[in-house]
Amino acid sequence: MSLVIRLTKTGRKGEAKFRIVVMEKRSRRDGRPVESLGWYEKKEQGENVKIDKERISYWLAKGAKASQTVSKLLTA
Repeated sequence: MSLVIRLTKTGRKGEAKFRIVVMEKRSRRDGRPVESLGWYEKKEQGENVKIDKERISYWLAKGAKASQTVSKLLTA
């Protein structure tokens, strides 16, 4: 079972919101996650990201790979 930390899309058209989740690599984008680790909103003002870094480090230690987008969010 290959795990990946990636984004799933929620929200309505024009107001994209994303959840940061751990999923099996072969599952669809909006499929059932193993665990939800935070959220990200595409907006310019205010708080737009919340990440549980402790759980992300746990999953990375277990062998999960972070997607490019999630890697950028973690470094920002």
